Amino acid sequence: METIPLSYYLVLSGILFVCGVLGFLIKRNIITIFMSIELMLNGVNLSFVAFAAQWHSLSGQVFVFFVMVVAAAEAAVGLAIIIAVYRTRETLNVDQVNLLKL
Repeated sequence: METIPLSYYLVLSGILFVCGVLGFLIKRNIITIFMSIELMLNGVNLSFVAFAAQWHSLSGQVFVFFVMVVAAAEAAVGLAIIIAVYRTRETLNVDQVNLLKL
């Protein structure tokens, strides 16, 4: 049985992270930006798991667990904020949402 090289996992992780960064920089919808942040976190998690498997260590997988916990909390709080912004401004376009301006 052949094993998949570490470089394949790292390339896939980099592709996921770059797609997340591009989505974050290009898109103007809050939901799309939110999903792009989650995509970046998943790319980083994949690299942590790949390195943990390469070095036969559980420390990378434990770190992924903590990142997933933080991402779940961020999803709950972030979606609540997005719903609150949509109810007050009736738009999800970040260019039209200027809550901090007087």
